[in-house]
Amino acid sequence: MNILGIDLGSTQTCAIITQKDEEGLKIIGFAKTKTNGVKKGAITNIELASKSIEEAVRNAEMMSGVHYDKVVVSISGAYTKSVDSIGVVNIPNHEIGIKEIHRAVSTAKHTANLPSGYEIIHVLPYNFKVNDLEHVDDPLGMSGSRLEVSTHIVISQESHIKNLKKAVELADLRVDNIVLSGYASSIACLDDSEKELGSVLIDMGGAICDMVVHTGNSIRYNDCLQIGSINITQDLSMALHTPLKEAEKIKLNYAALSQQPNVLIQIPSMGDERRVNEVSLDIISNVIYARAEETLMILAKILSDNRYANSTGGGVVLTGGMTKLAGIDELAPATFDNRSIRLATARKDLIIGFNEIFNDPENTCAIGLCLYGAGYFTPYELDSNEKLRYKGEIENYNRQIRQEIILQKEKENEIKSDFLDENSQENDTITIQEQLDFKESKEKNSGIFKNLWNKITNQF
Repeated sequence: MNILGIDLGSTQTCAIITQKDEEGLKIIGFAKTKTNGVKKGAITNIELASKSIEEAVRNAEMMSGVHYDKVVVSISGAYTKSVDSIGVVNIPNHEIGIKEIHRAVSTAKHTANLPSGYEIIHVLPYNFKVNDLEHVDDPLGMSGSRLEVSTHIVISQESHIKNLKKAVELADLRVDNIVLSGYASSIACLDDSEKELGSVLIDMGGAICDMVVHTGNSIRYNDCLQIGSINITQDLSMALHTPLKEAEKIKLNYAALSQQPNVLIQIPSMGDERRVNEVSLDIISNVIYARAEETLMILAKILSDNRYANSTGGGVVLTGGMTKLAGIDELAPATFDNRSIRLATARKDLIIGFNEIFNDPENTCAIGLCLYGAGYFTPYELDSNEKLRYKGEIENYNRQIRQEIILQKEKENEIKSDFLDENSQENDTITIQEQLDFKESKEKNSGIFKNLWNKITNQF
């Protein structure tokens, strides 16, 4: 199965094609393009956004040389909200199976208090209760007469979802699943210990920072800050009186520039690029430092106001393009009350691929989308199509297919065996004289047809 993950960001679009087989999941195609028609995570021009998607996918296909079977697309946290809901069902046969879990999660979905004009993206169970037994991680196979599930439901505006699907469809693609970008990044980055202890994952992108709090089996909280690395570019442009494209170059080269203190940098002037101004590195550092510190402080305030802040023993995990900024690993610990900070890229133990793809935190979300499509998600959830997804579903599906193939082959062998038995019985009743007569008749007819064919061909 080939999975296409599309991360439609505000500044760039990333497309990754992965192949899932018996050896695991591996990256076989990758491409990035500049995003047009998207601002602060929202689509503002469907046609331009579609062209960005189409170009990225086309380049990824050229690299992979294969077509995709499943398309998984990210949705920005800028226009998502969340609600919590509880579902309770009775178990008449006292045996909890997939159907019973599906009923409980669906009940939580139906009883949720959703705002008008919003659609569900994920229904994520984070706690099960069987009869009076609380904090059940996985109720599958347990005995009980009552099943209760607590869920975290991620929702988005109906219009935003429709615009996203339309942009993808205009690129001649069909969306199989929509996944919250922060959720996808957490799948790619967090290890089992960080999930168990509780961790905060922040994907610091071009125009927004997605935040999710992951505890136990699921995310419990999601939020978004509409500030990103593009704000640093804008600050540099205004402070240095230089065009945005030149400010972007300075920002990207800042890591190298910081190695050369007391240096003067020549940059084109705003409005007249032929005129060059000299700027000291101190001014550039101050502008970048001020914006980065402000962004981290706002994120820390959002986290401290959250009721799950004290249950995040796994610390804060930072990923996304903005984390490539020099010095952010030193600035973050002091900002987040000395919590443990880890700058993360996608986990290499989950997927095989090129090091340059893994080592770039900009690709975290797109890799997470492919992992989601391959079955790396919460133990149970209702996806964007309101279909129950669960761990091991792909293996169960493949097992069923294999069983069907085996049964089909067994039936074919039985039919073939019966046919051969009937023919052997008939051959046993044919005498030697009858076989000789049949051979003589066949040779005689062959001669007649041969003579007739010669007469016909001689006439032309």
